[in-house]
Amino acid sequence: MNATTPKLKSSGSRRQFLQGSTALAGSLVVGFYVPFLEAATSTALTKATKPSDASNPEINAWVVIQPNDQVIVRIARSEMGQGTLTGLAQLVAEELECDWANVTTEYPTPGQSFERKAPWGSFGTGGSQGIRGSQDYVRRGGAAARMMLIQAAAEGWQVPTTECTVSKGVITHAASNRTITFGKVAGAAAKLPAPKEVKDIKLKGVSDWTIAGKRLARLDTVDKTTGKQIYGMDLVLPGMLNAAVKACPVFGGKVKTVNDMGALKRPGVKKILFVGDNAIAVVADTWWRAKTALDTIKIEWDEGQHANASTAAFNEILKTALEAKDAVVGSKIGDAPLAIANAVKKIEAVYSYPHQNHACMETMNTTVKWTEDKCEAWVPTQNGQAAHAAVAEAAGLPLGKCEVYKQLLGGGFGRRGATDYVRQAVLIAKQMPGVPIKMIWSREEDMAQGRFHPITQCKMTAALNDKNEITGLHMRIAGQSILAGVRPEAIRDGKDPVVFQGLNEGGTETAIGYTFPNLLVDHAMRNPHVPPGFWRGVNLNQNAIYLECFLDEIAAATKQDPLALRRQLMTKHPKHLAVLDAVAKRVEWDKPLPAGIYRGIAQTMGFGSYVAACAEVSIDKEGALKIHRIVAATDCGHAVNPQQIEAQVEGSFVYGLAAALHQECTVKDGRIVETNFHQYPCLKLAEMPKVETIILTSGGFWGGVGEPTIAVAAPAVLNAIFAATGKRIRDLPLKNHSLKA
Repeated sequence: MNATTPKLKSSGSRRQFLQGSTALAGSLVVGFYVPFLEAATSTALTKATKPSDASNPEINAWVVIQPNDQVIVRIARSEMGQGTLTGLAQLVAEELECDWANVTTEYPTPGQSFERKAPWGSFGTGGSQGIRGSQDYVRRGGAAARMMLIQAAAEGWQVPTTECTVSKGVITHAASNRTITFGKVAGAAAKLPAPKEVKDIKLKGVSDWTIAGKRLARLDTVDKTTGKQIYGMDLVLPGMLNAAVKACPVFGGKVKTVNDMGALKRPGVKKILFVGDNAIAVVADTWWRAKTALDTIKIEWDEGQHANASTAAFNEILKTALEAKDAVVGSKIGDAPLAIANAVKKIEAVYSYPHQNHACMETMNTTVKWTEDKCEAWVPTQNGQAAHAAVAEAAGLPLGKCEVYKQLLGGGFGRRGATDYVRQAVLIAKQMPGVPIKMIWSREEDMAQGRFHPITQCKMTAALNDKNEITGLHMRIAGQSILAGVRPEAIRDGKDPVVFQGLNEGGTETAIGYTFPNLLVDHAMRNPHVPPGFWRGVNLNQNAIYLECFLDEIAAATKQDPLALRRQLMTKHPKHLAVLDAVAKRVEWDKPLPAGIYRGIAQTMGFGSYVAACAEVSIDKEGALKIHRIVAATDCGHAVNPQQIEAQVEGSFVYGLAAALHQECTVKDGRIVETNFHQYPCLKLAEMPKVETIILTSGGFWGGVGEPTIAVAAPAVLNAIFAATGKRIRDLPLKNHSLKA
């Protein structure tokens, strides 16, 4: 997407399923109703806005076919490196039967969606929902367009539609040896009524896919590799100024006094501004001038009630909560406490997981132009609609007078689903009406003002009988709730369901993969002042560590093979078992390893997909860890682009291993200690193992890909470390531990 304001104007309403279609400069434009939207109407689209010119028709729906056969697919979800943009385009193109070489994509805007009563559905891109959350209706949109094109051609030839076929954007009537391209028939097709019922729109079987399911190159790769791609931080607008901002480093604190120390006299500096009651911004002609001027300003903070908060103190609170009575039940089967009380043998362990920052390579930024009757924002966001609402609220304007132009994200990982940085940018621009202001956070500000992975501890107690069979398991989680911080209205009777990811008994999203005769998983909520956020993989990450490492502890204590123990518990969980078995088969689990190499294994289910991994490691005499190879399996039901799945799995290990080896955010004197990559390292190239990805497509469901695999990275490695050293690591990151014999 380029940095200019899109040409699209919008008008119209929707049919029960498909919007009506209309000719725009000879183009076919097809829109389709998102089935879960509550605002559905049965009114057909009666008009479209006037196109700006014949070669650039304005779009009033999802799919546009231009006279030159170019196909434009509108993508509401955000692209941040995960490949959703290409994957969704593949699904539409598959059903449309167009020529993939003619496909391009474009973002609609949240403002257009608001004006047209949300025909594109959710703009949110998180929870690995980008493809699986929209695959059905985008496929039907492509199929509907194909049906209309064929009908238009058939009517022009005066033949039955059943005698016409289509391939790569060319409609053929074999009996008369006639053909016509999509672009040439688009104008006629646009005048036809769209299919009225979902049942009338037939989707292709997966076995018939020729575009979806294939290893196609991503549509955005070339622009990224050539530097042509525009990210939010790259944006340049006429007359634009730049802002650097600094908020109170203690969450909940405020600005007390400011001494500008002559900052206003520095070259290029235009203004020093208060941003709400907790931050100061400097606006200048360049960002570096704004940033260096801000660094000279002496700010005294009112640090509030959390000025003395620390990670050490909060860990003590969590430790106490492991025994507290005020826990909320997430999963319960039988009577685990009774089974534990009557156990022949008990095994117990306490694990913990720290706060972590998303650490996107592109720090938070937003460009805003505010006037009294309009506010426009250029935002790298994972949720265009949430950003739109935040802009309107901060601007003091109705939604209809605000617009958000989504920019490509230089990393999201959940951080850019929040809108705190968007609000800041609007508050700054509001004080300089009519001037575009690009606000960029420094790396230090980005680290200090994050929305952090929640901190938790987990105490696990297993009951065993005289045959070393597990008769009961109690998992007590103590710690932070994400929903309590970001959506408190979603808490019901004190329960945050997101806490129990991967530990739920049944379901299609995050089910536990083992059967225990007695199981209790509960949560004692304890929330520090550090704001939580959805961090790639969310709570599945630590829950998989807790359960998978504890099962390894049980296997070691009872002298059982870790894989064999798992298999005994997984007879009623065939999809979990299938990915585990696929990994075990690939690594030849039953065969001995070369001297000095050790293995660890783990599996889980999250975001609708089943994943497993086996890590092979060695540790030298000085305790240096080397991860040689990771074999990973994922069953996401359907594979839209296998190459993208492999890339996401590999990227998941980059992200997950960096967290496991190096990353934690600690609090001292109320503020985050780690302020840059020297304290919060990413994974280095030399640390990255070879990754082999096994893709299973059992079908019948659509699972996510971008997040679940992260959860098996750490436990597979931790279990391998135990196999190598006999040392059980129960808290991360590994940098805090010595592996030296």
